[in-house]
Formats: sequence, structure tokens, C-alpha cells
Amino acid sequence: MAALRIVFMGTAELSCASLRALLAAPDFQIVGVVTQPDKPRGRNLKLQPSPVKELAVGHGLPVLQPERARNEEFIQQLRAVGPDLIAVAAYGQILPRSILELPRFGCLNVHTSLLPKYRGAAPIQWAILNDEAETGVTIMKMDAGLDTGDILTQERTAISAEDTSESLHNRLADMGASLLVRTIPDHVTGKVQPQPQAAEGATYAPKIKKEDGRLDWKQPARPLWNRVRALTPWPGAFTYLQAGPRPTLLKIWRAEVVAGSGIPGEILQADNLGIMVGCGCDALRIIELQREGGRRLKASEFLAGHQMKPGQRFEGA
Repeated sequence: MAALRIVFMGTAELSCASLRALLAAPDFQIVGVVTQPDKPRGRNLKLQPSPVKELAVGHGLPVLQPERARNEEFIQQLRAVGPDLIAVAAYGQILPRSILELPRFGCLNVHTSLLPKYRGAAPIQWAILNDEAETGVTIMKMDAGLDTGDILTQERTAISAEDTSESLHNRLADMGASLLVRTIPDHVTGKVQPQPQAAEGATYAPKIKKEDGRLDWKQPARPLWNRVRALTPWPGAFTYLQAGPRPTLLKIWRAEVVAGSGIPGEILQADNLGIMVGCGCDALRIIELQREGGRRLKASEFLAGHQMKPGQRFEGA
């Protein structure tokens, strides 16, 4: 039996696990990779390829980078490649019907949530922000909507207290890659039947913005702890210490909920255990933090060089 001709579409780091898994599978032939155009990054705004492009070039794969997936010239190029199936993971554009209907086995998408929950751009972060006990990955057959296609397979994972969006991202990337490779053969042979998504329970996970990292100390400590975990490493949870002629920006890398009470945003304790801050309910102990322009430090290391004492206040309360 001839190898299944697959075009892979992806851009983000999360996509790379799926592309590697497809490349390693003997029954699949990757006949092309589609990714977003190179973007200016860094201080010099030099054009940089996406992680998927770097991986594809390293394996000698042909790469297409349309500005818009709806571009007719690109669609013609894709048609000329003649894929049996298109696999998509964190590509970054909604595909038009002309692409969805192009391969005989359709387009399969790796989505890092248990659909229909958390459709959209940031399902990993919102699952932690909303204090979910579990999340997972879904392989779906794409339609013209935003993550609304029929479900083929799903796999679940618990969200632990130690998880951040980074650790959960890495775990779900690997889970999604494995599930994709296992699902494709069953999809092609008709062993797995697509199931429409339930209308009830559908939620949306909008793109995360930098300002989402600002801590509001009037909130209870647990939602603040979830915000620190959900937004690590980007954009990072942050607050401002009222000190000197202007407030000092502090990025919070790690924290924990502790028993305690005090004025929201007020430092209650500052010692080797961490920096304990009053919240709307309970308290948050900051364990690792970073001053703007400085290094990431444990609280005990930070306090050795930066004086903090009970009664000082963080803004945002």
C-alpha cells in the first residue's frame, strides 16, 4: 500500500511535535509543509522563520508560506501537491472551504483542549486560569468554523498544582502528536466515526494579551495563583511595588496560596520563605520573581539585594 500523502500545516512550537511524529511514521509521506510567513523579531527586527519552518527545512521538506490561506495562487499550489490528507496543528489561520475539501480524507486538526470547551487561540492558558481539574487534546475533522468540526478522538490529562502553561503545553504537544498518528489510519479506513460537537458546554479561549498578566490583589489568592501559572512563561504575571520616585515592575514566576489575611496588595511578611501578600481572600506567597531588567531569582535571593518589609504595598489593589 502506498504511503499516505500528507501536507502538514503549523507554525508554533507546539506544532513541531506533530510534524516530528508524522515524519517518524513509516506509512506517511510528508509532501509539503505550510507555515506562516517569517516575522520580524528581536531588537533588530530581523525576519525569523517559524519553529515549523526550521524543522521542515532541516528535513529537506518543501515549504509554502502564504500571507493568507485564502490566496488563490496558494490554493493552486496546494492542489498541485495532491495531498490525500492535510494535518493541522497551531497553524494560525482559518482555512477556507476550498482547502478543507481539497484532500480526499479531509483536514484533521490537533487542538489542545477537550472540545467543545476552549475553542480558540489560548486553550491551555484558559484551562489553568479557570481552575480546571483536567484538560486534554482533541483530533477533529475541520469544518469552516473556529474549532467546531466533528470530533474523531480525545485524550485527557489532569492539571496538577505544579503545572504552568509551559509544562502543560509540552505535555499536550506530545499527547496530540501521538494521538494524531494513531487516529489517521483509523480515520482513513473508517474505523473511527466523526462525532458532532455537543452544542452545550462550548466555550471560547481568546488570545492572551500582555495586560492579562497584571495581578489584581483584590481577587482571592487562588485565582491569582492560577494567573501566575497560566501566564508563565508569557506574558508573565506582574505587579508594581510602590517604592522610590516611580513604581518598580516585578514579574512573578512562582507563587503559592497560604493562609493569612491583610489589606489586598500589602506585604505581610518578607523572609526566606518568600514574600507574603494580602489578597481578597487568603494570601499569596511569592517564591520566585524578577525585577524589570534583572534576573529571575528566588525570593530569598531577591530580598538579599532588595529591601522589602511588611506594610509596603503593591499596586493593583
